[in-house]
Amino acid sequence: MDMDRPPATTLNLMQQVPIDAQTISETIRRARQLGSGRPELSEMVELEEVLRGHIALLLAEARKPDRAQGQGSVEANRLTGRLDSIERQTRQGLGRGAPAAHVQVHQLAQDCQWLLARHTAEVGR
Repeated sequence: MDMDRPPATTLNLMQQVPIDAQTISETIRRARQLGSGRPELSEMVELEEVLRGHIALLLAEARKPDRAQGQGSVEANRLTGRLDSIERQTRQGLGRGAPAAHVQVHQLAQDCQWLLARHTAEVGR
């Protein structure tokens, strides 16, 4: 059993939750605005948790078998690598101190934005 992945029952529950693009976009916007001031650590902790939840939903959707793009192709391998990298990033934690937390939240926001854009493009097909 892979201890870094949620249990299958959790993954199944995550796949059943509808993706709310507007809420996810609002969270990304909030995370990106952190650079305009001195955010409280509690705010960064909260944003990290919410972003990780959004990413988990979007990753589950992106990994659905019906989304596969030519298994074994270069494109499929790149996609798998990118999704795996995003998943690893969600397990990094905030690190030590406000600067590390700030970087982590921004990275998660960027990853979340990429996943949301990909999801939106897939839904529009």
